[in-house]
Amino acid sequence: MFDIGFWELIVIAILGLIVLGPERLPGALRALQRTVRRVREFSSNVQNELKHELRIKELHEHLQQAEQLDMDKLPPELQRSVAELKAAAQQVQRPYAAKQDDAPVTKKDDSDKHE
Repeated sequence: MFDIGFWELIVIAILGLIVLGPERLPGALRALQRTVRRVREFSSNVQNELKHELRIKELHEHLQQAEQLDMDKLPPELQRSVAELKAAAQQVQRPYAAKQDDAPVTKKDDSDKHE
């Protein structure tokens, strides 16, 4: 990643030991390790989100192509994309439908009105 060789690491370790001292060097290394881990996790999350968004864009383009052609005369690749989109839409709608079915039904009470 940084193209640092063995001797460069030795020089960096000696400089770190001189600058920070033996008491603070382990804590600084742990903090550096946490920071590197967070940066890697962040970059991994960004990469996964980009892949997901690109896949959605690709599926959306295939759906538009399917609408422009006839739905009956689609190539197999577009038929698979349309099927994936339909399955994804059903998965999104299922949790909302389940929440609506589970919601308690409230009955209006006219006894609150006093005329």
